Amino acid sequence: MPSDPAKESAIFDLSFSVDSRFRPFHLVAPEFVQVSEPAAAPRTDVVRTKISPQAPFAAVELDVEVAGEAGVLAGLATQSGDHVAATYDPIRWQLGIEVRRTGRTRVLRTKKVVLPETFRFAFVLCENQVTLLADTGDGWRALLTERTKVSEEVDLREPGTLAGYTYAWGARRDTGSPTQLGDVRAGLFGMAGLRDPHLVQHSDGRPYVRDGKVYLTFTCAGLGFFQQAHWGVFTLDLTDPTRLEQVAQLYSYRDGLLLGDHAGQVVRDDENDRWIVATSSWGDFSFDGVHVRHVTTTADLLEGVHLLETQPAPLPTSLSSWDAGLTKIDGRWHVAFVESPSQDPFDFHPALAVAAEGSDWTQGLEMVGAATDLYQCEGPILAQVDDQWWLLASDGDSRVYPVFTLEMRRVGRLDAPYPTNIPHPQILPLEGGGHLMVTFDGTQYDERVLGYGSHGDVVIMRSDES
Repeated sequence: MPSDPAKESAIFDLSFSVDSRFRPFHLVAPEFVQVSEPAAAPRTDVVRTKISPQAPFAAVELDVEVAGEAGVLAGLATQSGDHVAATYDPIRWQLGIEVRRTGRTRVLRTKKVVLPETFRFAFVLCENQVTLLADTGDGWRALLTERTKVSEEVDLREPGTLAGYTYAWGARRDTGSPTQLGDVRAGLFGMAGLRDPHLVQHSDGRPYVRDGKVYLTFTCAGLGFFQQAHWGVFTLDLTDPTRLEQVAQLYSYRDGLLLGDHAGQVVRDDENDRWIVATSSWGDFSFDGVHVRHVTTTADLLEGVHLLETQPAPLPTSLSSWDAGLTKIDGRWHVAFVESPSQDPFDFHPALAVAAEGSDWTQGLEMVGAATDLYQCEGPILAQVDDQWWLLASDGDSRVYPVFTLEMRRVGRLDAPYPTNIPHPQILPLEGGGHLMVTFDGTQYDERVLGYGSHGDVVIMRSDES
């Protein structure tokens, strides 16, 4: 029986091993600090700034030097005195999450915790979920979280509502000995981990590079489930792949709400002087469907904060879809994505579509094929190795990275370790030879409090073939 030439291709000469593993973690994203205040005089009141977060993904960090009888409050507040906040009462040894609306304060959740005299205290908002964290010397730990009761009181996804809330902190009540605070920082939320890496690339598949750094999008794991995550753009230093720096925050504005849609790709279409964005509607996920959305823009998406007004992508499927990535190969746009007949329970597989010749990527899309015999397989990546194009994916059941031709014929698998969860096989060719794989694992952050969704460690693999 004749051998399959595809199985003799250079991609099967790649042999990856883990080069490094690390955990990006920031409550306030370092490049998106909106408020920074040094230690001030003792307080018995609340300081309200004039600065509001652009999306409901925000954090306030306090250095507490003496909580005093007045206690501690951090969160968002309005000019009229309404607030959404995390609190600590040292007299009662009680943490709290509370919402004040129209002059009435409702304590939504409490927990008895004894904190030392000096500690760090944080409020984090991810979508409508509020989380209280403390650092007593061993790093930030989530102590209390609540979403359902917060969203029943106020919907901070509504732009008009969020615009009325600004960063606030100080004493919980005006009584007893005052609260002494050290440094204060507030700004857009960073991440509890990163996942779903996808290269920012030119339309022909070349990585987008500036100053020796490549750009990638990642899902920024939030403090909660998929709705609490959002999307960001990062640089990766090729001389030190552990140096990931966030340079942009990407949010979605759709259906009248500010949402953290994520899992997609940003492509530079040089021919038409535009950026193409494909993302997935995870920002309001409720187990009843996901779909790919898209937008084009001339704004530089590789820096700053962007609210993307997207629309559904016309993929040739009636099923749910996510993880879209696109590349123009031999003059035709190829679009890889995930098809999913069910999200409860989850059932999903990779698929590939091709646009009409000479058309834009959204025009005349026809299905090439789908791996319907796989049920826990996502993260499709269009990758080129030695001038040959492939669709790569990640099969969580078999714990391998299947390799497909552009006809969606499975011809083998990558030689690479398979971490936990469903790590996406984002490979990156290096100019001096060899390849990196940028992926992630399922390591959770404080799952006992936050539940599933706060994963992943970044895993860098290397193949040093010559």
